[in-house]
Amino acid sequence: MKKEVIEKLAALITAAFGLVAALAWNGAIQAIFKAAFGSADTIGAMIVYAVVVTLVAVWVTIKIGKVSEKAK
Repeated sequence: MKKEVIEKLAALITAAFGLVAALAWNGAIQAIFKAAFGSADTIGAMIVYAVVVTLVAVWVTIKIGKVSEKAK
């Protein structure tokens, strides 16, 4: 049981660091978007930002999956 608790805590801590990294990247990407396209305060700009980030996330996830499969 002790081993299982340690494994779960490690997974939760890793996920927490992942969330912090995601938030940091979100801020950086928003700043880049704002510098490139001006104010990101409009709904249209926010939707474009969300779509672009989603497409990049999907692409990166696919690439990571392919690398992971090759490693196996």
